[in-house]
Amino acid sequence: MPSLRTLSKFAFSGAQVLLGGVGTQRVMGAYTQSCPAPQLSCHNTTVVENLCCFNAPGGQILQTQFWDTTPATGPEDSWTLHGLWPDRCDGTYDANCDPSRAYSNISAIISSFGATELLNYMSTYWKDYKGDDESFWYHEWAKHGTCISTLEPECYTDHKATEEVVDYFQKAVDLFKQLPSYEWLKAAGIEPSTDKTWTFAQIQSALAAKRPGVEVTLGCKSGALNEIWYHYDVRGSLQTGEFVASDPDGTKSTCPQSGIKYLPKNGGSTPPRTTTTVASPQPTSTSAPGTPFSGRGYLNVLVNGSKKGCIISKGGWYATGTCATFTASSVDNGFTLSSSKGKCGIISGALTCDNTVTAATGFTSVSGNLAVGGSANWSADKAASGSTQQSVYAGADHSTTFAISWQSV
Repeated sequence: MPSLRTLSKFAFSGAQVLLGGVGTQRVMGAYTQSCPAPQLSCHNTTVVENLCCFNAPGGQILQTQFWDTTPATGPEDSWTLHGLWPDRCDGTYDANCDPSRAYSNISAIISSFGATELLNYMSTYWKDYKGDDESFWYHEWAKHGTCISTLEPECYTDHKATEEVVDYFQKAVDLFKQLPSYEWLKAAGIEPSTDKTWTFAQIQSALAAKRPGVEVTLGCKSGALNEIWYHYDVRGSLQTGEFVASDPDGTKSTCPQSGIKYLPKNGGSTPPRTTTTVASPQPTSTSAPGTPFSGRGYLNVLVNGSKKGCIISKGGWYATGTCATFTASSVDNGFTLSSSKGKCGIISGALTCDNTVTAATGFTSVSGNLAVGGSANWSADKAASGSTQQSVYAGADHSTTFAISWQSV
């Protein structure tokens, strides 16, 4: 998918209109552009230049759900998440639009932004029938998430690498919570059964009672209901826009008109759900276990062996907030570091990462800690506290000394 710098105009027909004035607002932990007078996707007939405020060309957003019985996945009285897909308003779609952002460490990314509640929910309701949830999440993001124009990094003010991934999964979960398919079908008397069958019209009617005026896409396998696709057009961005229920953007249902089975997950009657607490998966690593300063990771500050914050993208020490992701690249007998701000080096004795660093410093690892010039000692004028950051100096010449360790992501 071209960046927004080249994909600058989209319309179905008509004259040009610009979405003016860009501000910022806090959404789901990320800053994103606000969208004055946003247009409704798949309905607009004028050119929109700001594709951070208009989902295009994938203008219809589908929230898709699974009902897996062989093998059974997820709670026995709930459907599970399949994905969040951008369609081109005509039944076609783009896929795998940006290989450079096809991140495979989804758990680690979500954990790095502190969204543990989101990750726990996904671990219960966004399930892979083969048991490899991480691979499933990667597939959904790489194939569909990278094709959503309003999730492009250019759409964020002070973009933090990979934060759009969290927004994608958070929006999918938020929509899923608003679409309790099991409960809606049950309210119409449609419950899993080994002997009853239902008509296409009965299932559509049960769901339309909760979303009047629109239909859904129903998917069947061997005559048994196993998928529901809910369709939306969006007024504004995926992050902040209004989701407007819509009819499917093409003929997609694969269920027969009658005799549709809705099988229970346990092979019999459905018992009440037993609530369990799902532990958050541990972040995955791009480097071999035990290999520090390789690939991508965080720089944690250790004071007397205890973590007291981390290094942020410009090289300062911060006690709270989101840790910056650094990239360690092997060179000679050590490695270089870089962040989203640029190469990292020692300038006037201080750790600095920005465009003033013309040649990255060669760092080394001593006893698993960051070292420069053979020393793993680092110091600051005082300890970082709250939202006040401190400059980080090589050596132990300042009053507060500490070590810097590596945490792979």
